[in-house]
Amino acid sequence: MTTTLITNIGSLVTNDPAVGEGPLGLVRNAALVLEDEKVSWVGPAAAAPAADQAVDAAGRAVIPGFVDSHSHLVFAGDRTAEFNARMSGQPYKAGGIRTTVAATRAATDAELSANVAKYMWEALRQGTTTFETKSGYGLTVEDEARALRIAAEHTDEVTYLGAHIVSPDYADDPAAYVKLVTGEMLDACAPYARWVDVFCEKGAFDGDQARAILKAGMAKGLQARVHANQLTYGPGVQLAVELDAASADHCTHLTDADIDALAQGNTVATLLPGAEFSTRAEWPDARRLIDVGVTVALSTDCNPGSSFTSSMPFCIALAVRDMLMTPDEALWSATAGGAAALRRTDVGHLSVGARADLTILDAPSHVHLAYRPGVPMIAEVWRKGVRAV
Repeated sequence: MTTTLITNIGSLVTNDPAVGEGPLGLVRNAALVLEDEKVSWVGPAAAAPAADQAVDAAGRAVIPGFVDSHSHLVFAGDRTAEFNARMSGQPYKAGGIRTTVAATRAATDAELSANVAKYMWEALRQGTTTFETKSGYGLTVEDEARALRIAAEHTDEVTYLGAHIVSPDYADDPAAYVKLVTGEMLDACAPYARWVDVFCEKGAFDGDQARAILKAGMAKGLQARVHANQLTYGPGVQLAVELDAASADHCTHLTDADIDALAQGNTVATLLPGAEFSTRAEWPDARRLIDVGVTVALSTDCNPGSSFTSSMPFCIALAVRDMLMTPDEALWSATAGGAAALRRTDVGHLSVGARADLTILDAPSHVHLAYRPGVPMIAEVWRKGVRAV
């Protein structure tokens, strides 16, 4: 076993209140020891044990690697024209997904895999060390299965989203498409996935259809997550809580009953500010969710239609500026919150036993992520105990 001491850390965010100050478990003038793929020691630099090698953080801040719990990376093409039109006054509609479906079906496996690798590397350079990604741009048995197979070559957090929209091939018979998604397509896709997801939204799937799709996936051993309440008020959030889904994602339009359900359940509210930025939509009420005790995650929603960003620092800055989160809350939600949304206990924190995923910022404090938006802040990224960037 090889040990690495990272010392002279100006401020270390552990996300473990038992280790340091406040919810972030902040330790000043800190050090930590990595032993192979895990954190084996955390504490004041003056008390650090010897190690096989040492890295001087030079007074910079160290944070856990970001956990991006919602992205759509298996796609081809882009939707520049749609974005340009939207920024020129046209509203965002769920049906725009069909453009990406056509491009993705036409792409080769190699092209799709190269795209996934490209965007994951782009995210890694910005501090993201755990990635979730979905299918949803194939919408045939063959194309959904290959999307998940390709995704599984790049990450363990793979989500079956055959229920992104009703396939254009079934535009006149949505019930037949739901039958396909819960039957032959699910059978072909389940071996590659950990999660099942559905876009429960006007223009996509209603509450009854979404419940049937999620229950079918759960019967195959997949865990549930839900695209919920992005474009309108609807049943998605309460359905997610009812089925103990790991996360309800978007949560832009919430009633009092939706918020009460989230506060009383185990489902994480995953907020995706890149989508609101890119669609000029209403911002989710993060402040209200946090104040009633809902666990909140932040994620990029990286996709070519409504949030073409892989930058968690950008999403943190948006959350602080436009969703009224504090810098501490936004960082926690982008790390520990994302881990909760994936029901992971090994990532999102830097206490002893955690996977050794961390980012060294070119700044003395994590607050600079929101304080200096748009500025390259990532000095180094370590993943599974190895310097990756």
